[in-house]
Amino acid sequence: MPGSRVPGRTWTVRLTGHADHSASVTCSTEACRMPPRSKDTAALKRFAAEHVRAHARLATVRPDTACACRAAQCALHEARTQCTGSTLLVLVHNPAVGQVWTLAEICQSCAPLIAHTAILGRSQPQGRQAPPAASVPAPATAPAAVPLPVAGGFSSPQAAPEAPAARRRPHRPARPRRTP
Repeated sequence: MPGSRVPGRTWTVRLTGHADHSASVTCSTEACRMPPRSKDTAALKRFAAEHVRAHARLATVRPDTACACRAAQCALHEARTQCTGSTLLVLVHNPAVGQVWTLAEICQSCAPLIAHTAILGRSQPQGRQAPPAASVPAPATAPAAVPLPVAGGFSSPQAAPEAPAARRRPHRPARPRRTP
């Protein structure tokens, strides 16, 4: 049926701890290969963040997509809204919890209502499609690998840009305590 919308996609990557102090990573996409259970939770957390980034790089936001949040009865946010606007690719990751990354195609109305989000992509209107990749000539030599800046919510330190050296304040001696 022309004009009908396809369901919005959602990917969830989860770091799960176990009683023996080990952890495992799972992905909602069954075809994804995950590392074995390990006690190196920092490495698994880096893997999970990079795995979500890989899904985000490979996902093209489709202009005819319905809001994935609406399909979940808007469970990602508390305030009620009418799903409208273009589709966005949104990463939901609460750094305080730090163990669940959700990547979803969500409408412009729902996206600002969801806490701890980063917009990673936007759909292009039907009339303005991006040119096919085959029409872009490839460079003669491969450019040097430049680390990409990390989108908000990712915790992978390898991909983070270098922070400028901060100036430190001079040390002030502690104030003497008042005695009653």
